[in-house]
Amino acid sequence: MNENPHRQPGPGGPLPVAVGWTGASGIAYGVRLVEVLLAAGRDVHLVVSAAVGQTAPVEIGRTPDELVAALAGGDPVAVVPGEPPRPVTFASGGAPPAVRGTLRRWGERDFTAPLASGSSLRGGLVICPCSMGTAARVAHGTSETLLLRAADVCLKERRPLILVPRETPLATHHLENLAKLSALGALIVPAAPGFYHRPRAVGDLVDFIVQRICDRLDVPAALTARWGDDA
Repeated sequence: MNENPHRQPGPGGPLPVAVGWTGASGIAYGVRLVEVLLAAGRDVHLVVSAAVGQTAPVEIGRTPDELVAALAGGDPVAVVPGEPPRPVTFASGGAPPAVRGTLRRWGERDFTAPLASGSSLRGGLVICPCSMGTAARVAHGTSETLLLRAADVCLKERRPLILVPRETPLATHHLENLAKLSALGALIVPAAPGFYHRPRAVGDLVDFIVQRICDRLDVPAALTARWGDDA
């Protein structure tokens, strides 16, 4: 029996992963996540909320279209202005695959996408970053966009659903929605990096969170030191 419900190896290899970018601050986390997944040979289905068109240029200096084109082409992406692109490293014995994953972007209301149906197998959905509005809608199953429908499919099919909220402070209704999502089976991974790995750059903090997500998806990335590792 698989002890970790957020890990689902496919019979023919790793299943594709769906990723959603919303308008919450912290788009660097979502961009870096896609970069790492593709480098690890995982196919990625991406849904980008309209609000990312406002946050990405401010936080990274590039439009969503520019980011998607760079990721799809395998170009290194500097997710933190002023810092160079970071290499993707893998655990000992976990060399990068010979074939990169492929990236496909879906429209917000393209319900012909496989993400909209439980009959299409995939390795879960990560909403990174996840706005509080998105979390509220997922918690209540509104499903009016492809991203929300994909999240609903994960919940009803008991597939991995990981939400990475980036908001502070949290109001009571935010906490209630996140608690409800946790009770429904979603994994809540707040964008709250640790400091025991002694970060020296903002990119180290981004990689800390992306590492935790990759751990839940069985992606053998080695982006940051772990607790107990030799300094």
